[in-house]
Amino acid sequence: MLNRVFLIGRLTRDPELRYTPGGKAVANFTLAVDRNRGGAATEREADFIDIVVWEKQAETCANYLNKGRQVLVEGRLQIRSYETQDGQRRKAAEVVAQTVRFLDRAKGQATSSEPSDLGTEIPPEDDVPF
Repeated sequence: MLNRVFLIGRLTRDPELRYTPGGKAVANFTLAVDRNRGGAATEREADFIDIVVWEKQAETCANYLNKGRQVLVEGRLQIRSYETQDGQRRKAAEVVAQTVRFLDRAKGQATSSEPSDLGTEIPPEDDVPF
């Protein structure tokens, strides 16, 4: 069986970082992903997909990403159930990210020390060996 999701989109808000009682970092953000509406190729709509990132990746996303940044997310689809305060059962679909790849630079930055793929740093353009 296979449960693998690849998404490219833009963050609709800054990542929200928090820690579990056990000390694990977890970040949440929403990704706006374009899709064709079905008519002319210029008619587009967006799907807004909740993303969950854990541990070191969560901290990196919270430190370097913000609203409007373009990323590629690779992960798995997860459907979870929960109960509201008034006792109603609800379901939520989200993507649990295994890899978040930064596809653009932060606005106003010519060079950057931010990672392009979590755990990998982008060298300044002067340091590129080619």
